[in-house]
This record gives sequence, C-alpha cells and structure tokens, in this order.
Amino acid sequence: MTRKLLVTSALPYANGPIHIGHLVEYIQTDIWVRFQKLRGQRCIYICADDTHGTAIMIRARKEGRSEEALIAAMSEDHQRDFAGFGIQFDHYGSTNSEANRDICHEFWKSLREADLIAERTIEQLFDPEAETFLADRFVRGTCPQCGLTDQAGDNCNNGHTYSPTELIDPKSTLSGATPVLKEAKHLFVELEKLHGFLSEWVDSSGALQTEVANYLKGHFLADDLRDWDISRPAPYFGFEIPDAPGNYWYVWFDAPIGYIASTAQWCQANGESLADWWKSDQTEIHHFIGKDIQYFHTLFWPGMLKTAGFSLPTKVHIHGFLNVDGKKMSKSDGTLVAAETYLKYAHPSYLRYFYATKLSPRVEDLDLGIEEFAEKVNSDLVGKVVNLASRVGKFAGQTGLSETYPDDGGLFATAAAAGDEIAAAYEACDYSRAMRRIMELADAANPFVEHAKPWEMKKDPERTGELRDVCTVALNLFRQLAIYLAPVLPELADQCGDLLGDPITAWDQSKTPLLGTPVAKFQRMLDRLKTEDLQKMIDDSAEASAADAAQDAAAQAANAFNDSDQPLKDEPLADEITIDDFTKVDLRVARVVAAEHVPEANKLLKLTLSLGGDERRQVFAGIKAAYEPEALVGRLVVMVANLKPRKMRFGLSEGMVTAAGPGGADVFVLGIDEGALPGQRVH
Repeated sequence: MTRKLLVTSALPYANGPIHIGHLVEYIQTDIWVRFQKLRGQRCIYICADDTHGTAIMIRARKEGRSEEALIAAMSEDHQRDFAGFGIQFDHYGSTNSEANRDICHEFWKSLREADLIAERTIEQLFDPEAETFLADRFVRGTCPQCGLTDQAGDNCNNGHTYSPTELIDPKSTLSGATPVLKEAKHLFVELEKLHGFLSEWVDSSGALQTEVANYLKGHFLADDLRDWDISRPAPYFGFEIPDAPGNYWYVWFDAPIGYIASTAQWCQANGESLADWWKSDQTEIHHFIGKDIQYFHTLFWPGMLKTAGFSLPTKVHIHGFLNVDGKKMSKSDGTLVAAETYLKYAHPSYLRYFYATKLSPRVEDLDLGIEEFAEKVNSDLVGKVVNLASRVGKFAGQTGLSETYPDDGGLFATAAAAGDEIAAAYEACDYSRAMRRIMELADAANPFVEHAKPWEMKKDPERTGELRDVCTVALNLFRQLAIYLAPVLPELADQCGDLLGDPITAWDQSKTPLLGTPVAKFQRMLDRLKTEDLQKMIDDSAEASAADAAQDAAAQAANAFNDSDQPLKDEPLADEITIDDFTKVDLRVARVVAAEHVPEANKLLKLTLSLGGDERRQVFAGIKAAYEPEALVGRLVVMVANLKPRKMRFGLSEGMVTAAGPGGADVFVLGIDEGALPGQRVH
C-alpha cells in the first residue's frame, strides 16, 4: 500500500546565510524524501524560513531596513543555496505569513481552553544598550551549577538547565552590555499538566531514537516539567498575542506551527485538505532536526499538537553536529563555509555523497576531513561508479545495447537482489550502510570490464558482438548503481537516464536490464576532487571572515573618530564593547617594510611590518581595493599585535593593521606621526 508522508526539516533562521553545517540536515532530509518518491510513496517536503524574534529586529535596525525587507532577502538567498545543492521542497514558506498567524490563533485558543496558560510578572534580563528584553540565546555567562564559563542563557554544555537570571556575570550577545533585571508580564504554558501524556509518548510511541528517549527521561521527565515562557513584551518582531496586547508570541511558539502553515499554503495551491495531512491517521509525519533543538520538538511541540488536536510526529529523526578536521567549525579558521562559497570550488554531489557516507540512525557528530573528503569522492564516485560507465561509454555509442542480456556471472542478479537491503538502510536513515553496500556492488562490477578489455575488442571488427555484450553488462550495472544512488546523487541519475535514453523514475528499475536500445554519446560526468580546491575554499572563507572583521573594525573606528557625538548620517551605531574588552587589544606602532599583491586573493595585500629591532610580522590586510602596495612601504601604521595568528593558503597572518572607513576603496589605514618608534604601544 502506498504510504502518505509529510516530511519537514527545521526552519532555517532568517538571520544569516546557509553554511555547510546547516546542509547536513537538509541533505539528509532531501535524500530520504527522494528515496520515498523513488519507491512510489506519496511524499511532500515542507519547509519555511523562521523569521521572528529579537535578532531579526536588531539586525534590521542596524542595517536600516524593515524586518520584512530583511526576511524577504534572506528567503531568496536561502532558497538559492538549497537549490544549488539539489534540495527540492514541495513548498517553502515563511513564519511571517497570515496562514501562520491564523494557525497560531487556533493553537492559542486550544491552550487557553485547556487551562494551560498562566500569567505572571517576572524579572527578565534587559539590554540597556539595545533597549530590548533578551531571549535566552542572547545572554551568555557562567553556569550557576557547575561554573562553566561562556555558556548559553538557559543551559550549559554539561547539561544543566537554569534561568538566564541565574547566570553568573551575564553579558548580552547583542551589545556586550551587562543586562539589568526589569519586570514584565509573561505568559506561560504549564507543561507539567501534560507530564503524563509526554512520558507515555516518549516511552511508547516509537517516534524517538533510543538515546533521545533516554535523555529526555533522565534529564526532564524524571522531575516536574518547568513552565514554558511563551511570550515576549514589546519591542519584538513577531505576532502580537490577541488577548494580551503589547505581548508577542515567542519565536519558538510560532516556528514549529510554521510547519503546519506552510503545509496549508501547499494544500491551498494544490486543492488538498490540511486535515488530510495534519489530522489523519493515514499520514505519517517525519521531522528531521539537529540535536540542539530536540527539547522543543520532543516535549513542547508534541504537547502543543496534542492540545490543539493535530497529529503527533510519527518519527523525529535527530542528527549530530558537523565538525571540520576534528574541530568545531570556525569563521576565523575558514571552516564555517557558506553554501555559496562551497559551490565556487566543488560539485554539490560530492558533499551530498560524503554526508551520506557519514549519516547513520544514531545521534552522532560528523567530521569532514579534507583529505578523507577528496579520497572518498575520488575513490568511490570517480574511481568506481563513473569509471564503470566511462570505460565503455565511448564504445557503446556505436554498438548500442544487446537484444538479450549476456552472461555476467550473476553480477546483475546479485545487485538486483541487494535492492531490498539498500532500501531498508535508506528507510532507517542508515545512509552510511547503504553507501557501503552500493560500493561493494561497484567493487564487484569493475573487474568485469577490466578483464574483458573492451578497448582491445574495439580494434577487431570481428569482435563487435562481444564488445556490445560487454558494454551492455557494464552500462546496466552502472545503471543499477545510479538507481541506488539516485536519492543521494540525483544529477548522476539524470546523466544516466540521458545516456541510456531511459529516465530513472522508480526503484524497481534496478531489477530489469535495459536491452536493445541505442546509447547516446558519452558525456563527462564527475571530475576528480582536488584537495587544493578545498583548501582554497577554506582560505576564501577565512579571507572573507577577515575582510568582514576589518570592515566591522573600520566602521567602529569611523564612528570613534567622528567629531560629532552622533554617528554619521544613515549609519547605525556599531555594537559597543566594554573597557575590559578594549584593554585586551595591544596596539603597537609598526613600519611597513614591504608590501605586495596576493595574486590568489581578491581583497588582500601581504605586508611585512617591523616592530623595532629584528622583530618582523607578516600580515594579510583586506585593503587591496584602497591601496597600491608601493604607497604603503615606509609608512608608520597602528597594528593589533596580540591577535592570534591565522594560517591561510598564502601564509601565516600574524596580526591586523587598523583602518577606518566604510569599506572597499574607501578604507584608510590609520597612520601615526613619524616621531613614534616601531614597537611603541599606542594608548
């Protein structure tokens, strides 16, 4: 019987670009959806931008545009990036929609009627500089239970939970200011009233991975559940609560409801009933999310759905984080690679395949090592899969495929029988197992071509029939691999369909060989992945990060040197820092003793700076648009001498040159009187 599946990924926040860490989830989900469609299931993939909250409001204010303009631009960028990686949504919406507002009202009415809403005045952290109340994620400080420093506002890395007001030495991430306590009216969902239902659901629904269920039972359900603070006072970008003027639903209230609202928009466009998808036992609902938001999706969200009469998730598929070369992704290291940057240097199929080889049903972090990435792509995709087609493709265009399937020693039959095993692995989100099994089939198929030596058969006209048979076997084995890899590599599946004149549309095509048909002219499919290109990608990301940091510093300096007490016209004030932050910066006089272009970089000049005596520093500065190198030689400049060195493709950058200006060609290196001595500290 055909299954009816509604699939979602977590809604990306409209406050920044998509990067390769985000893509773990969307690629994981897209693979599962494509697999289900290939198996003939009725499956829709729903997503939207998560658009509300303080961060959006603050960013829009800084950029001098409306929140609506900001989120519209980000939605366009997000959808462009997703499309670049072959991620296909059936509908992509926005939480800032009337459909979402209407369904939020429906949920709220149900919560009120169930007597689950409490109202009380609380003391909340308020940023006196940004002039806004602070959501949990905009406060960092020391955990009050274990003393771990630089922790989030509501939980620490050791698993302790607390209120932001309990943090020791809290700081606002919006401005760096020390927040103050301020009273405000808040509305709460009394989640403890749903404790019995949630315990049973976590225990017996089968919707959660075992380790997730155990985590929830040990960390949350073993005690009374805390009330969920569901409102925020003005100013706040979001939906105003209808029966509490001046208060807005917290972003985590309307964000998951966005799944339903986006489905409603798809239903309206396709003549479908929302109830058939969100209030029907015939529909399976599958959420794909990261482990950092499991609390919201496994306690709050089921509680809300149950109360409002919507279907509960059939399965919540939770994955781990992405590390790069064994370390957490970092802007300064260049490992927080934007999706747009990746696409300049490597084919999206490579990342889709590499993630597939790492993803399992368990909540485990993934590691992307540059050497391993290139080796796996080149060995598996280029050396095994595409190689099978490329070694006979140029001959098959002349011979076509045989009318009957030749004897291949059981290779095709073995691969056809493996289809169910591979399908079960996909179904369980055990993509790594599926990829291993597919590569085993590729390993078995390639020796057939190697031993047959079709390139030698081509030289003898009397062996044309043998050559056709070898091409028939090789291309049918390749086609099986392309079918099994189609959820991961849809572009390769399309190329296979174009080559053989038979589009890949169904999983069971792997069971029947293609015979007696012409073969199109072979077109190159995938090239080898070079580690040098991956290193360039990381260096480009680090360079962009350095340029952004330099531009931020320039903007702050421009405001600092402005004679007026007010910022320049139409320029938002930069975030403030404390005097303690500023005193950590070691500013020194330095003389530029050499300067040159960096041919491989778009924005950087390479400077050699003297700090007096024999001390020399090499610095890469993002000022290429403003200066010719020779104009800088001999000048005294102010440099940040204690900035942590950063390794780049071009060499080691051992500091930063200070500059002011709006950016681009209008950046001015800060100089100093000739009477100063290199190495002298600047106060």
